[in-house]
Amino acid sequence: MPKFSVIISVYNKASHIKETLDSVLRQTFTDYEIIVVNDASTDRSDEIINSISKKKIKYILLDKNVGAGAARNIGINIAKGDYISLLDGDDLWKPDYLKEMMALIKAFKNHRVFTAQLIRETKNSSSLCNYSFSTAGNTKMLDLDFFKSSFKQCVLHSSSTTLHREVFNNIGNYDPTIKSGQDTDLWIRIGLAYRIAFSTTPLVIYKFAPKSLYKSIKSTKDCLKLNKFKEEEKENKALKKYLDLNRYSLTLRARLWGEKQQAKDYLKNLDKKNLTRRQRWLVGLPISMLKMALKTQGGLEKLGIRLSSF
Repeated sequence: MPKFSVIISVYNKASHIKETLDSVLRQTFTDYEIIVVNDASTDRSDEIINSISKKKIKYILLDKNVGAGAARNIGINIAKGDYISLLDGDDLWKPDYLKEMMALIKAFKNHRVFTAQLIRETKNSSSLCNYSFSTAGNTKMLDLDFFKSSFKQCVLHSSSTTLHREVFNNIGNYDPTIKSGQDTDLWIRIGLAYRIAFSTTPLVIYKFAPKSLYKSIKSTKDCLKLNKFKEEEKENKALKKYLDLNRYSLTLRARLWGEKQQAKDYLKNLDKKNLTRRQRWLVGLPISMLKMALKTQGGLEKLGIRLSSF
């Protein structure tokens, strides 16, 4: 049995999937299998995947689109590895990613959730993700609370996270009924049950495309219902703040899409003390000013709308 099962869900990633797979095949730690689930892509993804050597790759082509979460579940359910490593079809691993995950596993024997510093790459720039904890200093491996660590950028990502297979047995797989926010839902359930082992070594390249993210979301009605964690947030201040930051993002989105009642519902459950002064100001801006921000590259991010979390 392999130590790691690498799960890659693919939907119309013809321009990236070869580079993504090559980044896995170049790993210095070689005890792994790759499971690629093609979620009924309509571009050349199937042709490109089939052109790559299948020695370590198990390939599943779906005949209808089921969504990223459900596609990952298919891969997770047939995985043979002790650990499940997630990777999106357009992101990249540095050659030592799995080697570093193995080092984390050995260093944190009681942990079940592992991740590494993310590099966010846009068309014009590349930078390290900025978390709500310091990655500077001599300590290269950290033991983290998920919620306290994710107030700026989420410490878990669908291309940087490795999970012991028992995590899914304990908290369940991705919720396939959620159209937008499957990752966030899974991370919250993980955060309620596990601490995070984090490597400060930048080992994952996340291809950030704010415009494509914006277009992929049609309505806040399709997003994760944050109130499902209503009881848990009463007892967990860090969870409450994390949920409120997401409610803030959804409030602005609802306003931008003309969903006035949805915006009111998010605000009703949001404690503004958990927002920055700038965020509290932005919540009250006229809709015309919010829309103006969309005219600039990454405008939503400048408003603090964390599209990458959904």
